[in-house]
Amino acid sequence: MEQINAYLIKAIDSYPYDLEGTVEALQYAYSMDDKSPMTLCLMGRVQADVFKNYELAKAYYSEAISIDVYAFDVYFYYADVLMINEDFDEAKRLIDFALTLKGIEKGRLYLKKAILQEYRKAYNQALKTLKEAKKNAYSDHLIDDIQSIKARIKTKMPKKKKAKKSDDTTIK
Repeated sequence: MEQINAYLIKAIDSYPYDLEGTVEALQYAYSMDDKSPMTLCLMGRVQADVFKNYELAKAYYSEAISIDVYAFDVYFYYADVLMINEDFDEAKRLIDFALTLKGIEKGRLYLKKAILQEYRKAYNQALKTLKEAKKNAYSDHLIDDIQSIKARIKTKMPKKKKAKKSDDTTIK
């Protein structure tokens, strides 16, 4: 059985409310373990969320996945960073790969895919992907997120122009 790193637990417990405690515990956790995917994931989150260092966050996420391809939580954070960093093709490949993994939350992945399509301004495709996300959603929280994003996307879609009525009262 794998030993649980007490410093990693402390870092998880501290994040995001006690940044100093989180970073200190992460440094200890990183120095003590064999690069646990969870440690690397949290290090990536700190780099992305706090320091906006997306390249370093990507490196941590990539390393975490290379250690354990079934570190499911990493995929969701990694996809977010790739989209923020405008690495859209890489984000698509990551999401498509993650969708092949048995046991991962496919509803959340389809939601990420729809957001990626929104970034690319493919609004109709995003709405179709949200339908797939809803089919694969098994929590009320995720369904609420899907509905919220659907509403946001609809506000971004170009308005259809109304056809002008021909005026039958013109004199010939």
